[in-house]
Amino acid sequence: MAEWIDLLDPDEAELRKATPPQIHARALEQLLRPARHDDEPRPRLEGHDHYIFGVFLVPVCIREDDRVFYQEVDVVITHDVLVTVSKTPPGEHPYDPRPTRESCRTDDSAGMMFYRLVDDIAEHYLDLVDELDAEIDELEDNVETAPAAMTRVRLSELRHDLLHIRHTLAPTRDAIRRVVDNVVEVTEGEEVFPHDVEVAFNSAYDKLLRAFDGLELSRDLIASVRDYLQSKVSNDQNEVTKKLTALASMLLVPTFIVGLYGQNFRHHFPELDWQWGYAWSWALIVVTTIAQLVFFKRRKWI
Repeated sequence: MAEWIDLLDPDEAELRKATPPQIHARALEQLLRPARHDDEPRPRLEGHDHYIFGVFLVPVCIREDDRVFYQEVDVVITHDVLVTVSKTPPGEHPYDPRPTRESCRTDDSAGMMFYRLVDDIAEHYLDLVDELDAEIDELEDNVETAPAAMTRVRLSELRHDLLHIRHTLAPTRDAIRRVVDNVVEVTEGEEVFPHDVEVAFNSAYDKLLRAFDGLELSRDLIASVRDYLQSKVSNDQNEVTKKLTALASMLLVPTFIVGLYGQNFRHHFPELDWQWGYAWSWALIVVTTIAQLVFFKRRKWI
């Protein structure tokens, strides 16, 4: 029966006790390196002489705070032992492998246990893509009512998250593909990934492919919302221009009338000597203004 050893932020003594004695110095250095925000290692899976070493990132989406962080899980696998090293992200909680470990069967090999761990990581990526799509849908629904500047900032944040997820999901997918293709294996001792384990890894690989395809769809959705926002901003500017033009037109006729009657005439101008000439000019201004107002209202320009 295989053994699953789970370590949380271990020191060097704990690591050397749990891992193979011939573990490479570079792998040990990576296992001891603390987790950092925005400086996560690239996910990978490497076959060494007597063991297989891997680095994986588990995405966690916090919808309430509109953010995504990653939990690093490093693995060392032999035929009989799976060692997982969970690291605590700054200010966050580490990955808890206990639910996955409890789902393992008594006759599972270390390779099969590792498959169940990877399958759970793939589920996290699928959940993340679903949360991302829900956030984009909510953003699209609020484009008409939310301030354009706030929507633009959120789109930029989502695009940044999307690129970061892509940079972690793609190498994770490629690493699992190497297991499916029987590329990763120990060179000495009993094999870690026999044929039945490689077949099981097809399921995890399929989930990672679906997550990657969903990520591409999310990118298209973000582009669609961005184009819609730009179109809305352009339409709003056109409406403002239309209203300003209508107001300027309403002032143009009264200005013309006032300018006409304000000229100095050398010859007789009947309305200047007319008793109701002043009232006539005011009536003309009011009537033409009301006529324009009615016209613009019917055309919905104002």
